[in-house]
Amino acid sequence: MHKRQYFGTDGIRGRTGQEPITAEFALRLGWAVGQVLVQDGKGTVLIGKDTRISGYMLSAGLEAGLISSGLDVWLLGPMPTPGVAYLTRSLGAQVGVVVSASHNPYYDNGIKFFSGDGAKLPDSVEAKIEDLLSKPMQTAEPKNIGRAKMLPDAKGRYIEFCKSTFPQGYDLRGMKIVIDCANGANYHIAPHVFAELGADVVSIHDQPDGFNINDKCGSVHTESLQKAVLQYGAECGIAFDGDGDRVIFVDHTGKVIDGDELLYVIAMGYKLQNKTFGGVVGTLMTNLGLEQALKHQQIDFVRANVGDRYVLAAMQERGWALGGEASGHILCTDKTTTGDGIVAALQVLAEMLAANRSLQDLCKDIDKTEQILLNVPVENGKAVVEDPRVQSALAQHERDLGGSGRIVLRPSGTEPLVRVMVEGEDKTRIHTVAQDMCDVVKEVSRRQKVS
Repeated sequence: MHKRQYFGTDGIRGRTGQEPITAEFALRLGWAVGQVLVQDGKGTVLIGKDTRISGYMLSAGLEAGLISSGLDVWLLGPMPTPGVAYLTRSLGAQVGVVVSASHNPYYDNGIKFFSGDGAKLPDSVEAKIEDLLSKPMQTAEPKNIGRAKMLPDAKGRYIEFCKSTFPQGYDLRGMKIVIDCANGANYHIAPHVFAELGADVVSIHDQPDGFNINDKCGSVHTESLQKAVLQYGAECGIAFDGDGDRVIFVDHTGKVIDGDELLYVIAMGYKLQNKTFGGVVGTLMTNLGLEQALKHQQIDFVRANVGDRYVLAAMQERGWALGGEASGHILCTDKTTTGDGIVAALQVLAEMLAANRSLQDLCKDIDKTEQILLNVPVENGKAVVEDPRVQSALAQHERDLGGSGRIVLRPSGTEPLVRVMVEGEDKTRIHTVAQDMCDVVKEVSRRQKVS
């Protein structure tokens, strides 16, 4: 089995200026992708990016590398990740490239890919790309070098697609919505989608400057959105992350509605409309309250590993159409091929209209279990989690909790962290367990550094 050197659960990601997030690496990566994907010396690649300052550097490097392999490049400019996936599929391109670090701060960046059908690249293709990165670059014959051009009206094409996923016969007239664009790739797209469907839109954090992406805003930092919803008397607020594949809501009272609750609302909407969707796929981190609420509604539920590629694989294995994570990464594969914040948000709003109920009311049947999630900075998360001392502490706490709680330890696939999640009925107890596990992880990490 190929041992990944660069690709994680969601492409390649890291600190800008440090390998592999450098201009030189982007050039070699573009060339390697071209070597794997070029067919008969021809092919087309789309490149989109979010709004962080380093996107110019990385997209230019990728562009040069891809062109040197003989591929033509269409530049999309700032474009949400799901927008790149949609345009790759609809325009018949061979691959779509996104330069983004999603919800991370501006000083991080990343590169991820979509295949021609708008899905993440298979592991086997990523392995071939990695194998070529150590080989010397060879430019195609001069007559075979590719070209680059801007794709006309990329923004408008994606806006129209998003609107097409909203049920016919419905509109958002009379509904006031606050949109938090996270100063990211949705800044010039999301407000148009909801306004063109009739909503009275208040747009915040929609002035990106290259540095303010995800900065105290967006789906990870909802405080300003909560205040704005109350200030403007809105029916709800909608927060995206920097690359637009996640969505979190705020109801009219200012309460945050996370991805687990949004999944429930969408699933109930599908059920009441007699849509065939099979069941719902969550992850190891999905709140037990969602599982129990779905069971009460006789909707099947299974858990996958954390990461949208694993959620999607479980959905495809069962032929199901709905899945997601508490972070707001929601997949509605009857609408599109990947997690899409705008598309998911539109399905929630459609259910609010169809049921003529507030978002708060739609979520009242979920009794969420107390859950705490803590992040522990470490250098080698996998080695720390697999350490016998950590595993021994985990086993002891699981025995103590019995059937009244769950513990999940996992190294982040996108950041140098170990995520510690503890869930259970006793709030004081799970906080104690979570803190103890964090202490053990920190101590093991410290000892591994010393040794």
